Amino acid sequence: MFFVDTLEFEGLGNRSYLVGGARRAVVVDPPRDIDQVIAAAVKRGVRITYVAETHVHNDYVTGGLELARLTGASYLVPAGARVSFARTPVADGDTVTVDEGLVLRALATPGHTPHHTSYVLEEDGRGATAFTGGSLLIGAVGRPDLVEPRLTEELARAQHASAHRLADELDDEVPVLPTHGFGSFCSSSQAEGDTTTIGREREANDALTLDVDTFVERVLAGLDDVPAYYAHMGPANAAGPAPIDLTPPEPADAGQIARRLAAGEWVVDLRSRTAFAEGHVAGSFNFEGDGKLATYLAWLIPWGKPVTLLADTPGQVADAQRELARVGIDRPAAAATGDPAGWVRAGEELASFPRARFADLAGVRERGEDVVVLDVRRNSERAAGHVEGSVHIPVHELHGRLDEVPSGTVWVHCASGMRAAIAASLLDAAGRDVVAVDDGFDAAGEAGLTTSRH
Repeated sequence: MFFVDTLEFEGLGNRSYLVGGARRAVVVDPPRDIDQVIAAAVKRGVRITYVAETHVHNDYVTGGLELARLTGASYLVPAGARVSFARTPVADGDTVTVDEGLVLRALATPGHTPHHTSYVLEEDGRGATAFTGGSLLIGAVGRPDLVEPRLTEELARAQHASAHRLADELDDEVPVLPTHGFGSFCSSSQAEGDTTTIGREREANDALTLDVDTFVERVLAGLDDVPAYYAHMGPANAAGPAPIDLTPPEPADAGQIARRLAAGEWVVDLRSRTAFAEGHVAGSFNFEGDGKLATYLAWLIPWGKPVTLLADTPGQVADAQRELARVGIDRPAAAATGDPAGWVRAGEELASFPRARFADLAGVRERGEDVVVLDVRRNSERAAGHVEGSVHIPVHELHGRLDEVPSGTVWVHCASGMRAAIAASLLDAAGRDVVAVDDGFDAAGEAGLTTSRH
């Protein structure tokens, strides 16, 4: 008998796995914050003897090197991956014994990266579970365009072949346990569902139902924007990440917050978009702690820029610090918690801006008021439908394109409200009059706003 414990990281859309038997275990694609992996192993009463990477990750910093060092485990890394640290290189067909009757077999599945490797857990010689990393996902495959633009089509074709290899070598009932694909931008597309098997993917996955040319054409046509911070993840993982430091950041008072803002540093308010709109430090940016914090903050912030965190509680700061460390934003410069009134100096007031619904925007337009409607969704979302007359600047480009936003009061929207809140905070910090539309995009048409597709 064997067990599989799943560690889920919703903010990044990834999963890691602790897999083993009665005494020993292997960890597949561990996160940067390895304390929770170690805790899971302690709870199971097993010793981690192997740490396995499916590939050099492009979307987060791995904790594999440090986990292997702390536990004494062998660090399995695909032989084709160029890394700067000692590891146990694995090639197609290599096997290691995890525990009695449990063998982990490496299966070369290039496509997401040239060296990508899946791992099949075999119980008594029979394939029992497939850890597919960024190869075969739930209803999709890992995107092939994160390594080198000139390799994208070649890697897309390799993804098709790798998916077929997995389907050919494994029985229909074998569970498919990918690392990416739960909202991760490493996925070539997003599909519904939380679990899958080889059999289900054989019936529904484009990589297994389409011929290679049609599949490649569809994958390449559907590729979306790549988060800017991805450019830093691969090099960090190849060099060997430093151990994580989650000790609390330095406390910041109102004077220090003001000085950091004046120096051009980023002050990030983690509170809800509702609370931020009602009252916030002028010049601060709103990235909700319970949204996709790491993805969007790491995407927008100039890399290496010091960041100060503001939150309701120290626990919220700690949670954010952990999530940010997963993408290489290691140490907040400072942090402050509690009543926002204490974050501004004596005599200063908190800034604010209004929130609204699409129905309110429709009313404003009906009255003939001249306002700017700013759509901050991604290109693919806008192509599926947008408010006529709206200006389009994706939220991840807005900080560098603020001068392109027409004059006037800006009503900013996204698909649900989270990204609109980020954008509204950027505009507010730049001195613009802004209204944050906190509403689902479906409500635009229901409110009578004319929408069109292109």
